Amino acid sequence: MYESYKFLNSLFRATIIPGLFIIVWLTGLISLVTVQICLLAFSLVFIVFPLVFRYSVTLQRGILFLTFITYPRDLDLSNPASVGLYATRSFYLDVPDPDVEEDGTGKKRHVRIGLWHVLPKHVAKRFAKELQLSDEAQEDLQNITEVTDDNLNKLETAMKTTFPIVNSENEQLFYERLLKVPGNTIVLYLHGNTASRGSGHRLDVYKLLRKLGYHVISFDYRGYGDSDPISPTEEGVVRDAMAVYNYIRNLTSSPIFIWGHSLGTGVATNMLSQLNFLNDKGVRGVILEAPFTNIKDEIRMHPFARPFKHLPWFDHTIARPMYLNSLRFESDQHISEFRQPIMILHAEDDYVVPFQLGYKLYRIALDTRGKSWGPVEFHRFEGSRKYGHKYICYAPELPELIQNFVNNYYKDIF
Repeated sequence: MYESYKFLNSLFRATIIPGLFIIVWLTGLISLVTVQICLLAFSLVFIVFPLVFRYSVTLQRGILFLTFITYPRDLDLSNPASVGLYATRSFYLDVPDPDVEEDGTGKKRHVRIGLWHVLPKHVAKRFAKELQLSDEAQEDLQNITEVTDDNLNKLETAMKTTFPIVNSENEQLFYERLLKVPGNTIVLYLHGNTASRGSGHRLDVYKLLRKLGYHVISFDYRGYGDSDPISPTEEGVVRDAMAVYNYIRNLTSSPIFIWGHSLGTGVATNMLSQLNFLNDKGVRGVILEAPFTNIKDEIRMHPFARPFKHLPWFDHTIARPMYLNSLRFESDQHISEFRQPIMILHAEDDYVVPFQLGYKLYRIALDTRGKSWGPVEFHRFEGSRKYGHKYICYAPELPELIQNFVNNYYKDIF
């Protein structure tokens, strides 16, 4: 009975707009041509578009990943210093991909993805001369407190002798040698959809993390930034994340923490599920900023879906097809498939990924994860603070939350 009522209610909502057009026409307030144009526009937006969406995997991927949205447009990703990230290396990795073929050859190829390695501020300060930092950068480092690091102390003299000046020829060796120093904390950042690793709010996260003394590795999935312009898939972006993780693990056994934002939270939980299956213990914890449960839930609650979600054919033409085409990002399933501690951050006024989804994921984690596994913590940021979807990084309490989380689980292996 309830399902019949729900269907009739949806049908009424779907037909009320064209019905109003006809009623207004019958009263003589608008002409027949006008009502025909209005009905045609309604049909194109609410009937034709959902049908095209249902059968077009390309359109589904485009709307999910939004790779066509780029900002700032004049950003030079090969020069991180141009956006204030001094002491940062820009480089590329080749990701083996069995699903991608060379044009016309039939041979499998690699996908090239772009990365940044952002040094901690205390490390940048020690090697400011070798890195040839600008006066502005050195001024920014003036108030950075020296960190007692015996491993780095032992290496510093040798590093300064070997690398009197860091240039394009020795840059890789210099940065990778610093990444190998025992005792490091490394944060692998997985960004959300749109733009690139150089977008403004992401830069603010890197600057916060480097100030806390962490190495930050950030990258662009395929189709984003200066990575190969290949249409992303869930499997593809997770493969890119795994390749970056393996790059780090091949250089160092230091603890790694994963930070995922928005769509990146779906990448993070999927990747951690796979690493748990492989019995890999390198990740000590995961921070999920503005997470969702799965793509079906996110589509239903996204503001762009509001005009469509009351249509009787919404699930059939929009939500379900993405699931069937393996665009799922099922964090509600993956979160119970790995043992690492989890910290969830979500703002109440997040309208892109509604707060309810992050809290729902938290409750699922509490109910489904093993009692001996890493704990799950949830941090709510009041809507009155206006952090929205991107700006939790400005919360004054966030540095302490991150430090406590990292310090608590730095040595623990779950």
